[in-house]
Amino acid sequence: MAEPLRYTSMTSTLGAVVLAWTDRGVRDVALGDDAPELERDLLERRPDATRHEGGGPHAEAARAAIDGDAGADVPLDVDGTDFQRRVWDALRAIPRGETRTYAELAAALGMPASASRAVGTACGANTLAVLIPCHRVIRGDGDLSGFRWGVARKRALLTREGALRQVSLL
Repeated sequence: MAEPLRYTSMTSTLGAVVLAWTDRGVRDVALGDDAPELERDLLERRPDATRHEGGGPHAEAARAAIDGDAGADVPLDVDGTDFQRRVWDALRAIPRGETRTYAELAAALGMPASASRAVGTACGANTLAVLIPCHRVIRGDGDLSGFRWGVARKRALLTREGALRQVSLL
């Protein structure tokens, strides 16, 4: 029998957050502008999830991490294929304030640069926004490219971490 999956909504510096967890740790973090929409998306993907008011045991640590606390300790209950887990482990090894290209991430996994598309697909399958930092991966030309939770959020995260410099329009 699968562990119960519970979820709650909260707000952060990045907007609305829907956080889902099991007894082992956080399983899903979604970011957006509309909490009810994020909840509907979660329930489409994970219809067994039940709403839990109060956020559960990991909510405050997760919110702290999402809001930029690099020291926040958030237990994760990662759900993915072996390949996805390898990619996500490599993402977690990218130091705060640094970025990697998809090709560099593939190389770190011992794969040819041509595997960058598969690495990108695994990054896109990450359901643990910020906690597994797929926002730290950029295209080879330096473009931020797509981000499941919006390129503006990716830019904000990278700027906050010091990986992008803030540009003044003055």
